[in-house]
Amino acid sequence: MRLPRRKFLHLATGAAALSAVSRGALALDYPSRPVKILVGFPAGGAVDVVARLIGDWLSQRLGSQFFVENRPGAANNIATEGMIRSTPDGYTLLLTNPTNAINATFYARLNYDFLHDSDPVAGIMRVPNVMVVGAAVPTNSVPEFIAYAKANPGKVYYASPGNGTSPHMSSELFKLMSHVPLFNITYRGMGGGAYADMLSGRVQVAFDNLPGSIGYIRAGQFRALGVTTAVRSEVLPDVPSISEFIPGYEVSAFYGLNAAKGTPAPTIEILNKSVNAALADPTMRKKFADLGGMMLGGPPAEFGKFIAAETDKWAKVIHESNIALME
Repeated sequence: MRLPRRKFLHLATGAAALSAVSRGALALDYPSRPVKILVGFPAGGAVDVVARLIGDWLSQRLGSQFFVENRPGAANNIATEGMIRSTPDGYTLLLTNPTNAINATFYARLNYDFLHDSDPVAGIMRVPNVMVVGAAVPTNSVPEFIAYAKANPGKVYYASPGNGTSPHMSSELFKLMSHVPLFNITYRGMGGGAYADMLSGRVQVAFDNLPGSIGYIRAGQFRALGVTTAVRSEVLPDVPSISEFIPGYEVSAFYGLNAAKGTPAPTIEILNKSVNAALADPTMRKKFADLGGMMLGGPPAEFGKFIAAETDKWAKVIHESNIALME
């Protein structure tokens, strides 16, 4: 039986409205089942550490399990695309990090547009990267390391958790501005062999996200030569900023949560309020601060603007440094 056009449109409009109401009703019950937080790097690195901290908090606060699923590879692109292609219901989240801003330019072709194809949920924190050397490297300062690298051309290697990652870009910017010959060894995340090679002396230096290296620094296994932010870190007050020796050098990493485009606003609001509550909680705040974190927080739109600004910044650095793009 064929329906008159007017009646068909009326029914279609009603179905769409009902679908929107159903999504809204489901959002009010959020979360009613476990929530997945995708991490684009192996367990043990900085992104993983932050994801597990915020996941534990959200599990306790919202009464459903928030679990981390590590999907390493392609400098976070595998995990990012997994979030973007997921059902937009808030049950698959991404632990957003600097690669999401860097990859927008660093990769010549991506299967997605991060700013357009995802919804910002909440910013968690930003941290310095830290320039660390293994115990066998005979340097105690940035100038000493520069002299050591120049005296040993072809023999000094840096570890990075993938091309286009914040540690990789920090290293390349350091090479560019200090004119030192360093060679990249890429790992599937810093926890995927980089730390072991740093400890053994196979790799000499890394510009790691601070949360990943802080334990090794405190244990005396790594020596911190400098932080990448323009000012010193409160968690490592005796470690100078690299910019004290190389004026204009500045990099910071950041962490937050994003969801697939079209995730219901009430769901994003629940998550955003819960993350902001974590940043206001003295115990959680101290946990993040102990990792070198400077809190972000704020509404979803503010985090979206932050990611856009970081994307623009790295686009300029990549173009001005003539860094070869990934296909």
